[in-house]
Amino acid sequence: MTGTLITVAPTGAESSKAAVPALPVTIDELVATAKECEALGAAIVHVHIRDDAAQPTLDQGRLRDTVAALRQSTNLIVQLSSGGAVTDPEADRLAVLDAGPEMASCTMGTVNFGDGVFLNRWEFIVDLHTRMQERGVVPEYEIFDLGQLTTLQRLLAQHGLPYGGHVHVDLVMGVPGGMPGTAAALVACHQALRDLPAGTTFSATGIGRSTIPVMLASLSTGGHLRVGMEDTVTYAKGRPVESNMQLVARAVGFAQLAQRPPLTPAEARTLLGMAAR
Repeated sequence: MTGTLITVAPTGAESSKAAVPALPVTIDELVATAKECEALGAAIVHVHIRDDAAQPTLDQGRLRDTVAALRQSTNLIVQLSSGGAVTDPEADRLAVLDAGPEMASCTMGTVNFGDGVFLNRWEFIVDLHTRMQERGVVPEYEIFDLGQLTTLQRLLAQHGLPYGGHVHVDLVMGVPGGMPGTAAALVACHQALRDLPAGTTFSATGIGRSTIPVMLASLSTGGHLRVGMEDTVTYAKGRPVESNMQLVARAVGFAQLAQRPPLTPAEARTLLGMAAR
């Protein structure tokens, strides 16, 4: 792989608008952010949505409106989060697929998430995976700990390859309760990825202060990048993030230094086994 797939996760479900005023929470703010991040080099936008009070929601109407607005204004791959907030019920998380995204997240196990528990039962994982196969949605398999790669092996062996046939993994590193955001942890995951189908690709997400070490480790092992204000609201010690564009620009700079320039959305669709838009 000579290019770098850059995903931007602009909002998430954890930070509040009051605490982080730059967080894009309305559809207009999200679209404006997505357009600017695409111009800088992002190819995927990982989407969480908020309600009128800026609280996390999985409201179906708002999800559909958000997907439509992003498709109309950008060429980015729209990847909806099936995780939502840790308190969201399974039925609402499955219904995310009804909004018609090209791509959605599929987390491979339960993890302590700070003071909460991000619950992903085996039966739920299978249900989400098979619904994506039926609806033509490409999954990004979210991995919060090394053992979840073994769960992914089991899933693929028992229920088949994802829609499009290409396996893409995101290593989420540095969550309190999950694997650490270190080069050593990423290398351990990289070794385990060899047991997945040939051609499997991976991105890595460094939470908080692990953002930079994870980006550098991922690039050095042939991986891709996810950045955004979902994952960190601090650009450097004592310096708050000003915008998602600031984080994407830094990722693009690192990718170029690694002589692996950002993939366009069209190139990313080819990589991930998606139909061209």
